[in-house]
Amino acid sequence: MRHGTRLGTPRSGNATTLLLLGSGELGAELVSEAQQLGVETVAADRYDGAPAMQVAHRSHVVDMTDGAAVRALVEEESPDLIVPEIEAIATDELQRLEDEGYDVIPTAKATRLTMDREWIREFAAEDVGVPTSDYAFADSRDAYRDAVDHVGLPIVVKPTMSSSGKGQSIVDDRDGIEDAWEAARAGTRSDTGRVIVEELVDFDFEFTLLTVRHEEGTTFCPPVGHRQVDGDYRESWQPCAMSDGALADAQTMAREMTDGLGGYGIFGVEFFVRDGEVLFSELSPRPHDTGLVTLASQPHSEFELHLRAVLGLPVPEVEADAPGASRAIVSEQAVENPAYAGVESALEVPRTELRLFGKPSAYGGRRMGVTVATGEDVTVARERAERAAASVSITDAD
Repeated sequence: MRHGTRLGTPRSGNATTLLLLGSGELGAELVSEAQQLGVETVAADRYDGAPAMQVAHRSHVVDMTDGAAVRALVEEESPDLIVPEIEAIATDELQRLEDEGYDVIPTAKATRLTMDREWIREFAAEDVGVPTSDYAFADSRDAYRDAVDHVGLPIVVKPTMSSSGKGQSIVDDRDGIEDAWEAARAGTRSDTGRVIVEELVDFDFEFTLLTVRHEEGTTFCPPVGHRQVDGDYRESWQPCAMSDGALADAQTMAREMTDGLGGYGIFGVEFFVRDGEVLFSELSPRPHDTGLVTLASQPHSEFELHLRAVLGLPVPEVEADAPGASRAIVSEQAVENPAYAGVESALEVPRTELRLFGKPSAYGGRRMGVTVATGEDVTVARERAERAAASVSITDAD
């Protein structure tokens, strides 16, 4: 969609329709933003009751790795925008749909290529030429052992296609090598069984640069610092303190990489900083979980910026309103029918908001909510977000 395109009215013949493929907590925030502009929203996911389904105008349960099922859904809904929110999607079918004239965000190519760690790492290191950690790929046990020897311990082992830390292991000594191979193979979202072996970077800090491509160019949000556990986001804060030179290097890399992918929307580009050097880590062509902090810290959240960019609406320059932080609320165990205690205590923390995602069930390590807070500085904001998150406990309602 471009400037001059009129926005319609939901559930009418002139509706502007957004189809969300993947309906997690990030999708729920995007749907809420879209509805504020009168966009008709349709949420799809592999299970019923996903967070975005609870706020969208309509929803569908679909196996999104099934190309025929994705096509049938698109033909039924005839959306103006197809917005993938997750990696496990039949990307070949998305490409065919885009070739037929459907608008895939940011592009079908970007969606397909960035779900493949092998492609994105080679694109970054070889095509764009940005600094990365040392790495190697393997699709057999023997090739994997050779890759480990090439990179050298300690290492991180991941499937080339997965998300949210699934199948990821840190290996410090040779005793863990075989277990990491099995974990990566089990956690893959493809049938190749291919893994990436990466140097474990002894970084000073890591951060996300939320990068918005839009009709007028590229806009950067202030950098978001974050902490992960087993490759999965646990907390983030904005702004992340760093030198002007490091930030300029990251912006140059992010611009080059997102220009190479094309399309409009927000990209979450992750970096390490080691001894002042900025190293590329990963890239997602959609709102990023670490960017949940922008719900509190920015005048326009990452979700509003993404929507503006894909609708062809003006994207403003972005500064942080106030130092902010977010903290994930994570289930410690499997829970069939989640209930939440401690909400009152969480909301007593000053300048803090709570979002419970409403997921119908939990497993150990699953994100079930988030706290976002602001403060006079990042340290205070992080303490508030942590204190509020620690107040909430997840139990079985039964």
